[in-house]
Amino acid sequence: MKTLIIGAKGMLGNELSKVFAKYNPTLWSRDDIDISDKEQVDKKIGELAPELIINAAAYTAVDKCEENEEIATKVNGEAVGYLAKIAKKLGSTLVHYSTDYVFDGTKKEGYVESDTPSPASAYGRSKLQGEKQILKQVQDDGSEFKYYIIRTAWLFGPEGKNFVETMLFLAHQGKEIKVVDDQFGSPTYAPDLAKATLEIVENKKPSGIYHRTNDGQCSWYQFAKEIFKVFDKKVDLSSCSAEEYPMPAKRPEYSVLISTKLPVMRSWKSALEDYKISCHSDRNESL
Repeated sequence: MKTLIIGAKGMLGNELSKVFAKYNPTLWSRDDIDISDKEQVDKKIGELAPELIINAAAYTAVDKCEENEEIATKVNGEAVGYLAKIAKKLGSTLVHYSTDYVFDGTKKEGYVESDTPSPASAYGRSKLQGEKQILKQVQDDGSEFKYYIIRTAWLFGPEGKNFVETMLFLAHQGKEIKVVDDQFGSPTYAPDLAKATLEIVENKKPSGIYHRTNDGQCSWYQFAKEIFKVFDKKVDLSSCSAEEYPMPAKRPEYSVLISTKLPVMRSWKSALEDYKISCHSDRNESL
């Protein structure tokens, strides 16, 4: 299966390149293709003619999206439409990643794939636009178009900035750490998400929207507490409300993604243990 992975140098893209290695994927980063340039997308992907296109590229700076919504919408929304059009033209399968931020976080029992999105931030609106661009290709003429929109949340893993590393850095500073305790979600380990993507593709699941996060839920404070427990760090940790820690972008209060189409993935706590082994076993843990 001729495979193209876009955003291959990012946290998720790096893991995707590993799990799809048997297909000898073409790995493109921002230096190789500007997905917001339609002509470039048509030409480069048209010439490559992959059977599978995986888009792991995105503008993910949530707070910066508030002041750069036009750019965020171009990358997370319009550019996805360009990828969907060329994928449809080539008869390729398109995999694209979306986010829990397409929901406003008011549904405490969690969100299933069929729930109506209602984003509360510029980032969420831009990602929803990407979903709509893909679905538009299905609705335009009713012709067959194979696609997977995979919503995920709270991603952590090797090769990139993430909440786990931020907490460990703060622990190293030896200062008091305050973490929000009234926003809930499901942490997701990038290697697990990459494997879940491979399973969806190889099992030829029906086109549609899928929710893929590690099992379980927690607040950011509870996540931080587990991190320090797993990494055996003694820290001055306390909880606070989102109101006490204002950010430019509004975060969903409760954005747990529930999968109704696929079995649950392993727990985020188990994944965090693996993260420590794979990313920190060879480091000086006294730091």
